[in-house]
Amino acid sequence: MQKTKAKIIFFGSFEFAVPTLEALVLADYDIVAVVANPDKPAGRKKVLTPPPVKVVAQKLGLQVLQPEKLKGNKEFLDSLNTKYLIQNTDLGIVVGYGKIIPPEIFNLPKHGTLVIHPSLLPKYRGPSPVQSAILNGDVDTGVTIMKVDEEMDHGDIIAAADYRLSRDASYEEAHGALFNRGTDLLLKILPDYLAGEIKPKQQDHSKATNTHKFITEDGEIKPTDTAEQAYNKIRALNPEPGTYIWFDRDNKKRRLKILEAELGGGKLEFKKVQPEGGRPMSFKDFLTGHPNFTFRLL
Repeated sequence: MQKTKAKIIFFGSFEFAVPTLEALVLADYDIVAVVANPDKPAGRKKVLTPPPVKVVAQKLGLQVLQPEKLKGNKEFLDSLNTKYLIQNTDLGIVVGYGKIIPPEIFNLPKHGTLVIHPSLLPKYRGPSPVQSAILNGDVDTGVTIMKVDEEMDHGDIIAAADYRLSRDASYEEAHGALFNRGTDLLLKILPDYLAGEIKPKQQDHSKATNTHKFITEDGEIKPTDTAEQAYNKIRALNPEPGTYIWFDRDNKKRRLKILEAELGGGKLEFKKVQPEGGRPMSFKDFLTGHPNFTFRLL
């Protein structure tokens, strides 16, 4: 790929956005600013902790901006216009930012703003595309480079690439692999996109499917689940919100978190668990302390 000095403003906060930022810098794009979430208290001692993208951006010598909000933030918008001349940038890129970007910002760069989305749009719009794909037992999935518009994951498609999920892939494994695939695709298509040689393609909105943010109750493994359904829950919903079953102890129902499992020959085998109020342990060790434990799936 021919190196370029195209000017980019990058929106990202989370760990999985770091490789994309690093790849853009390595490819000699001019990152005029990185917009990340504000530092937040973390851990038991509530130590103020910067988002991973900020840490890396500062090591790379990049300017980092951390507004509390974007929508209606006139001071921040004025700063983008006067100090960072966002209207003169070529492109905005969003990877794992965590806030909705309003049109008065995403429309400012010359070629708009692009986002990496880990599904083949219009399938699996919304906050949990990778978890939803695993939960549904999908094998064939992919990534989409999309132009940001005013609706969630609704914009025109710039490029897409297939990706085949392993039937044993955990959420974290699949998520990382898909964003790596998306980064490779982004770097491949950027020169042509910036040269105006790629025509954005409208999504078929009639085929859109939407995902939701999973909550604790979604992680319950029920006796009515099949072994495969339970295994997909364990793969998809760990580490958050987590998966669990109920068991009786001291005449009370308690949660047993299921952290790891294996599926073989249609049979599910728990490997690592965590009793309510206890520490993570092997399922074998748990059974030693609970010899009367039983749990059966459909």
